[in-house]
Amino acid sequence: MTPALENLQKRLKQLPGVGYRSAERIALHLLVEKPGQLEALVESLRVAAQAVRRCVRCGNLAEEELCPVCSDARRDQSVVCVVEHVPDLVAIERSGAYRGVYHVLHGRLSPIHGVGPGDLHLAALMSRVESGEVKELILALSNDVEGEATCHYLSEHLPAEPAVKISRIGFGLPSGGGVLYADSVTLKSALEGRRHYS
Repeated sequence: MTPALENLQKRLKQLPGVGYRSAERIALHLLVEKPGQLEALVESLRVAAQAVRRCVRCGNLAEEELCPVCSDARRDQSVVCVVEHVPDLVAIERSGAYRGVYHVLHGRLSPIHGVGPGDLHLAALMSRVESGEVKELILALSNDVEGEATCHYLSEHLPAEPAVKISRIGFGLPSGGGVLYADSVTLKSALEGRRHYS
């Protein structure tokens, strides 16, 4: 194996869900079987890296100032679903069960891993609540200790005024499981069966 091919495989293996064999197959596919696709892939990655950024309101991926969800006038802007990461948002959108907007924290509180409130996208969420635009927060965070700690932190630190209803999805999600790996039916049940969080 050449050093360049080995380096390509090593880089591919760093991607989520790609093991040694998959990295080898992808590298050989691009270099041997379909070399014409390689340039298009590289160009797509370059364009996406330059064009895609965080939505200034919610933290989702966007190419404009606002993401497609935040800029959609048909969405209920007063109901905000708080998620840990963008893939969680994508999973909920795929379920088709939710018509509000989102707020992406880009993580969850984890003192063991050195993740505190300052490391999360919390200030923007507090600003949205203080502005009065938010009537309900749906906390769609992982059903584990860190997710629960993040929910507790949010409920304790939200401004008292204006009053905001806080609910937490949990019905249908397994203990220790996350939003990303739940199927559409489970996510729909979880959203419809959310409970008041106190």
